[in-house]
Amino acid sequence: MAKAIKKIAVTGGAGNIANSLLFRIASGEMLGPDQPIALHILEIPRAVGALEGVCMELEDCAFPLLKEVKVGGDPMEIFGDVDYAMLVGAMPRGLGMERQDLLEANGKIFVPQGKALNAVASRDCKVLVVGNPCNTNCLIAMHNAPDLPRENFMSMTHLDHNRALAQLAAKAKVPVGDVTRVAVWGNHSLSQVPDWRHALIHGKPIKETINDKDWLENSFVPRVQKRGAEVIAARGKSSAASAANAAIDAIVNITTPTPEGDWFSCGVCSDSNPYGFEENLIFSMPCRSPGDGSYEVMGDLPISENLRNKILKTQEELIAERDLVADMLL
Repeated sequence: MAKAIKKIAVTGGAGNIANSLLFRIASGEMLGPDQPIALHILEIPRAVGALEGVCMELEDCAFPLLKEVKVGGDPMEIFGDVDYAMLVGAMPRGLGMERQDLLEANGKIFVPQGKALNAVASRDCKVLVVGNPCNTNCLIAMHNAPDLPRENFMSMTHLDHNRALAQLAAKAKVPVGDVTRVAVWGNHSLSQVPDWRHALIHGKPIKETINDKDWLENSFVPRVQKRGAEVIAARGKSSAASAANAAIDAIVNITTPTPEGDWFSCGVCSDSNPYGFEENLIFSMPCRSPGDGSYEVMGDLPISENLRNKILKTQEELIAERDLVADMLL
């Protein structure tokens, strides 16, 4: 019996990340090779015309799973009955722009998008916020969609997770798949805390392969924190293909069972978290999923005083961001 069509909304459809993301979703990489899908693509009204070429290319790919493509500039129309909403489009930080300016500008995007999701999306819609600053943009959207479960809102810190895996694998000279149990805590920003302390290589503690604490603390951590800036310096543009890949991973993480003994990093609502972090934040923590769209935060990881102090600094930044957008939170 054929599966029912899943509707997937992608915002910022004419942008670089979406250009990589849409075709991979349509090919079946995200929801599987037997899941028919409909793509609902949102852009700001003046850029909707630029989606014509994207739609032509999607059509020319002749993806068997792609049953419908809908484009428009009104989230109330595009988000209708969607099962997944991938909020990619956001205001980029401009020259001389303060973080408060950026948050206020993005509030004008994520307040109405949250309200539209609340009004017309599927009641079990899973929402992934990619557009930066993604943690607080996600918080804004979540607060403006009070009728949707808070646990359905996620911000994408899997890009940082992937960067951490890649750096550890390169240092250890092993395939990326041999590295497990990496975690990223807190905000998707320079304050994030890439955590190697619980990581395994070939199923063994990381120090058995990388016995170099100075590198782990003073090279690995800042390299992951600053990798986005490194990409911009090299190519003159922010991450696109790797961000799209991480967005795919973030949805796969909750729709397929997490391998035994491993976890993934995701920005999730911090309400009732097992570590005593501030509630009412979107906070990256290690999570597991049975593969049914739900997840649970790993609750039994030992956190040293040193690690906790670092996590509390990223928490301070998230609280400060929340305070800046307080008037946008219902």
